[in-house]
Amino acid sequence: MRGLVLGMGLLGLLVAWGCGAGHGGSTASTPAASQGADAGDRRCADRNPQRNAYFGELHVHTIHSMDAYTWDVRVTPDDAYRFARGEAIALPPLDAAGLGTRSFRLERPLDFAAVTDHASFLGPVAVCTDPNSQGYESAGCDRFRGNVRADSPFGEMGARMAGFYGATDDPAAALQMLAQSNFSIAVCGPDGARCRNARAQVWDGIQAAAERWNDTSDACGFTAFKAYEYTATPNMTKIHRNVIFRNAAVPPQPIAWLDAGPAQELWRQLELQCLDAATGCDALTIPHNSNLSNGRLFAISYRGDSDSLQRIKARRRARLERLAEISQIKGDSECQNGMYQVLGSEDELCSYEKMRAFSGSRPEDCKEGQGDGALIGQGCQSRLDFVRYALVEGLVEAERLGVNPIQVGIMAATDAHNGNPGDTQERSYQGWSGTQDESVIKRLGGDGEAGVAGQRWGLSSNPGGLAGVWAEQNTRDSLFDAMHARETFGTSGPRIRPRFFGGYGYAADLCGDADFVTRGYAGGVPMGGELPPPPAGAQAPVFAVDGWSDPGTADFPGGLLQRIQIVKGWADAEGRFHQAVYDVAGAADNGASVDAATCAPEGPGEEHLCAVWSDPDFDPGRHAVYYARVVENPSCRWNAWQCLSLPEAQRPPSCSDPQVPTQIQERAWTSPIWYSPS
Repeated sequence: MRGLVLGMGLLGLLVAWGCGAGHGGSTASTPAASQGADAGDRRCADRNPQRNAYFGELHVHTIHSMDAYTWDVRVTPDDAYRFARGEAIALPPLDAAGLGTRSFRLERPLDFAAVTDHASFLGPVAVCTDPNSQGYESAGCDRFRGNVRADSPFGEMGARMAGFYGATDDPAAALQMLAQSNFSIAVCGPDGARCRNARAQVWDGIQAAAERWNDTSDACGFTAFKAYEYTATPNMTKIHRNVIFRNAAVPPQPIAWLDAGPAQELWRQLELQCLDAATGCDALTIPHNSNLSNGRLFAISYRGDSDSLQRIKARRRARLERLAEISQIKGDSECQNGMYQVLGSEDELCSYEKMRAFSGSRPEDCKEGQGDGALIGQGCQSRLDFVRYALVEGLVEAERLGVNPIQVGIMAATDAHNGNPGDTQERSYQGWSGTQDESVIKRLGGDGEAGVAGQRWGLSSNPGGLAGVWAEQNTRDSLFDAMHARETFGTSGPRIRPRFFGGYGYAADLCGDADFVTRGYAGGVPMGGELPPPPAGAQAPVFAVDGWSDPGTADFPGGLLQRIQIVKGWADAEGRFHQAVYDVAGAADNGASVDAATCAPEGPGEEHLCAVWSDPDFDPGRHAVYYARVVENPSCRWNAWQCLSLPEAQRPPSCSDPQVPTQIQERAWTSPIWYSPS
């Protein structure tokens, strides 16, 4: 979380993009601890066999991302890691020298981070912003840099990105803006080699920045992962994944969507070039914004193949796709009430941060089909746009094939394009997309220029969330092992700490035991694990769940907890999905509220909640999935804080619009625990 830094601090000199320059970023300061390649099995000072909770960010963009650059973001990967460590960076608006004039920092540094710039566009962005590049003077690059103004159905960013393709500005051409196609010959050369070479150089620089900031001393103060985003956006449908590498061993080039195509080819190439290449390389992929995928991100694409090939593809996906991003700045992807053939009581907390329903109109249900255009608010919405129901789809496949390809753990992120990882404080939210939301008035949609920016980047956005990892120590290997094992959780921003265990013999008094964690591991499996069939005499699995509130800081105190819930999902013999939500600790009617005039919290709440719970509707013959949700008392959404910061006469219409939400309930989601009959 961050507070504004007084004054207008300057960034260091921006990195040169040429072949002879590094691409890691500015060098205004250097990492505080000894850096370099990960030191393998070293023991950190804070090593804990019972696991520590580490908070971080695995999804943030910098100057190398085409959209961030068009929004005047000049923050480099080095700057992003510097910000994660607690140092200040500066954002647009830019001054006459091209430097940011908004300076701010995190109040609490992160434990780990990864920069995930759009791999497909690293090359053309580098060519178009390097004055020494052969393509720099092309008309397309001139357009990308904003020197040629043109209209586009997708706003200024779309008009500028058209320069990469030599595309026209009619809607049909613009729909293909992010699709697989050849870049302009004038920009990338007749065979595209110019952009491929530039991409490789930028990738080297991104890696170098991660190595500089990865702390390999015994203090283990910060972990930096090498990573990128696989930005698949056919027909403006968001089918994006972040690729996170375990260590310094990575492929020579990012495996980008423009080269690989469908996700199955991404996973196949990661096996060939990484996991099975005998180089020490290891990786996992994290899908994000399934809420904007028109039913495509979690879809099963191989059902027309032979049974043996289906199992190969299912196992490949399960091997690499270990986590999913449940919530971020572009909305929540946990669940949605009223979806096609999803049975069970309505879950009132499913209304949290639903970007596509923000305007008051809900998209058409895809039912068994799929759609296009969700990234621009078009097309249908599927139950498979939500992680809860994707987990149930995985159970269907486990029953059908004997392999569960969607056995994903949970994390959250920001996806901020300001190079500001982990910047999730509602009270001091500065936006996430450079010039698009650089002021309070722009963020509140009161500048008279709503359009695309107002629809997508304004009131419907939120500060995003954090990834939590239970790991023995803060090193690449330890964190990656925990992520691979799915012993992870996501939060909507606060540093809530949940634990979740499943077994068959937990005692009812476990919550009062100082050895809760030790007995949790000894008696079952942690979040991310798989329950075996019940032993003789056992009737149903027993779950132990524990949640601690975020203590916050002196300037930004954390919220108290309202309740803990356990969510169960399963499918019946007819293929219908079922959900059930159980309150297991605390209560929804605890009397807590928030004063709308001051945003001050009111009423009781808990710093700690715990429960031991057994499924009253357990069917030993049916696959099931369980996860826990820890919920805070109500608090003010970021826009309420910002409305209160303005004199009443200066507040835009959104501050008095009853359709605009002003309160939220922050939360944490654990990774699931799965039950299989055999």
